Amino acid sequence: MPRRNRRTRTFLGRLPLPEHTFVADALRTETVGGMVLLAAAAVALVWANTPLSGAYESIRDFHFGIEALGLNLSVAHWTADGLLSIFFFVAGAELKRELVIGELRHRGTALLPVVAAASGMLVPALVYGLVATSRGGTWNGWAVPMATDIAFALGVLAVISTHLPSALRAFLLTVAVVDDLGAIVVIAIFYTSTIHLPALIGAVLGLGLFFHLHDRRRVHGWYWYLPLALAIWGLTHASGVHATVAGVAMGLMLRVAKDGEQGRRPAERIAHLARPVSAGVAVPLFALFAAGVSVSGDTLGDVVERPEPLGVALGLAAGKVLGIAGGSYLAVRFTRARLSEDLAWADVVAVAMLAGIGFTVSLLIGELAYLDPAELEHIKAGVLLGSLTSAVVACLLLRLRNNKYRRLYEAETADQNADGIPDIYQLGDAHERRRGTRPKAREPDHPPSSNGQGHQPRSSGPRLRKGGHYRGGRRPTT
Repeated sequence: MPRRNRRTRTFLGRLPLPEHTFVADALRTETVGGMVLLAAAAVALVWANTPLSGAYESIRDFHFGIEALGLNLSVAHWTADGLLSIFFFVAGAELKRELVIGELRHRGTALLPVVAAASGMLVPALVYGLVATSRGGTWNGWAVPMATDIAFALGVLAVISTHLPSALRAFLLTVAVVDDLGAIVVIAIFYTSTIHLPALIGAVLGLGLFFHLHDRRRVHGWYWYLPLALAIWGLTHASGVHATVAGVAMGLMLRVAKDGEQGRRPAERIAHLARPVSAGVAVPLFALFAAGVSVSGDTLGDVVERPEPLGVALGLAAGKVLGIAGGSYLAVRFTRARLSEDLAWADVVAVAMLAGIGFTVSLLIGELAYLDPAELEHIKAGVLLGSLTSAVVACLLLRLRNNKYRRLYEAETADQNADGIPDIYQLGDAHERRRGTRPKAREPDHPPSSNGQGHQPRSSGPRLRKGGHYRGGRRPTT
């Protein structure tokens, strides 16, 4: 039986134009949100380590809400369960798009980032377990170092003014999105102690109604979905399942198919509208009331001496880079793939190091895993130390390659004719046509030509023969 001729895939190669446009739009908002997140975390740390720390704790622990519905929660609780549901909703919408029309829709292209992300969750958990148990600790915080904070990572990139190529940014985004999904699965399975069945059934029925209205009936209007989403969130919270699960479930239900020939995809449009709220409001407010840790010599000493905080810090700073870079190398080694000629494995290691910034979701899982405030303070300090170490090392590695990144970035964003399409995509298509090959397949519903009209059919009118004479003996009239 003849072997099939399978084409070698390029790992971290140039993205298709629609994917390049989507990633650029998503990361532009996340970068601004990352800057706000950095500022919020800095404010929280300063506030918690000044004489005004009492005011910080009073605001963080202030309760409000409807007691009869079980929603009399503290400010910190509202930001963790409520506002972070918006963050996970956007993550669910982005994952749905990637699975349907993005880079994850094909098994070949999905394998590498998914293996990298899975290794980036498994290895940090193992590093935590080995460090904590070898020093007499427990496995309680094994899931804390699993997550990657894409907004924080992009904020760091903006601060050091590094021009990462779109392929590396897309790889980092995909790893973070898969990490977020893994984190929500871990939260739903391992951090749900009791289940209130009537409320859970109500939440499931609400999700079924959401899917019916949005996907089957294609009902438009936010006034239908906002009250329904609030009801689903409230029932999920009352059921005992972490309320952020409702956010990712609704995000995964968004429709990716276009509304008509010229319509936008609802998943893209809704994620585009919700992303600024998530990145610019929800995540920074959570950080403001979660990152307020008392920092002192004793605190840092406790991180190094206590097994669980040390396991968290090493899981983020060492486990992430080993997992993502190692998983990527093994996936390339044992599949028909090759690393892009423009990049080196040092670039993959640098991005993997950047993924060790596990700030937002790591703090959330830490709050679920450690209910004792004293233990939680040490775990938060471990998250901060591990994330800070990852950020500093990643900055050093990325700055060493910044001149290379700048040349790649300028080449892939140059648009001399100002038509909104980078020149590299038009030059690439023209080169392939001269070679007699077809341009690479693009996302459905996206025309390949630069004028937005697609390839025009060859004219059936008179054609010029050799010698300058037109077929038919007459020059066509104009």
